[in-house]
Amino acid sequence: MNRRDFSAAMLLATAAPAVTLPAIARAASPAKAPRTAYRTADIDGLSIAYREAGDPGAPTVLLLHGFPTSSHMYRDLIPALAARYHVIAPDYPGFGASSMPDAADFNYSFANFARLMTALLDAKGVDRYAVYLMDYGAPVGFRMFAAAPERVTGMIIQNGNAYAEGLAEFWDPIKAYWADRTPATADPLRGFLTLDATKWQFTHGVRDLETVNPDNFWHVQHLLDRPGNQEVQLKLFLDYGTNVAEYPGWQSLLREHQPPALLVWGGNDHIFPASGAYPYKRDLTDLEFHILDTGHFALEEEGPFIAQRMLAFLSRTAR
Repeated sequence: MNRRDFSAAMLLATAAPAVTLPAIARAASPAKAPRTAYRTADIDGLSIAYREAGDPGAPTVLLLHGFPTSSHMYRDLIPALAARYHVIAPDYPGFGASSMPDAADFNYSFANFARLMTALLDAKGVDRYAVYLMDYGAPVGFRMFAAAPERVTGMIIQNGNAYAEGLAEFWDPIKAYWADRTPATADPLRGFLTLDATKWQFTHGVRDLETVNPDNFWHVQHLLDRPGNQEVQLKLFLDYGTNVAEYPGWQSLLREHQPPALLVWGGNDHIFPASGAYPYKRDLTDLEFHILDTGHFALEEEGPFIAQRMLAFLSRTAR
């Protein structure tokens, strides 16, 4: 990592006012705090749960969650944005409050998730949107972008990978599963679905453990422990390999269409390290770039800073 870039990013991060996300929401709309609605939509016979807030006539911001969480990860960010924007945060099938069909009967794939999320936007009458890409949300969002680049007004990229440089040693056992789908390669991956692993994802690399709400652990682990959910997650671990094959195409589309982008990346993330953040500089010209001194779920510790940068970014790009 370039020391000058890292130091500059740290200065920007620490210079942010010490405010909370609710305070940002109140400042944006002092008369009335935004209300979040918890809704479902029938998409292809599935119940797709989503959180929605803000005026549907305002520009839309789509928040795509990562593994192993759900739209719950955006619970504080949504009201910070909703005074000015229409915000939609869905749960993929098998996650959150959405349907969880049996893994043997349903196409758990990132391509299918992208199709279903697009269908949700279509059902809501959303033609154009800015998109928050995090972890699993990155391949979902990039597949949506590849299908209809003209619909995307901007990207907020937070520990969302699209470059081979971002797949470091953490991915070695998953790569072994891609190469040889057997119980011998699958069973070790079940260790990623335990409570210890869940806690580690939320706490590794953070500066202050007291900033991480432990409700995250219980929420996520309850979902992972549902009968049949491990098989869902194993199918997605396997399918993630199809995203890697798409990386060059997504990079080409970024160069061609040049969506404005805000990158806010937890620099201490062991799953998607900062080595996956810097290549975006090769392909995007309108890129605001921040490496933050926190871990994988950067919103837990850097939520106010990310919200402030998003509001500034969206004010010039969302339409």
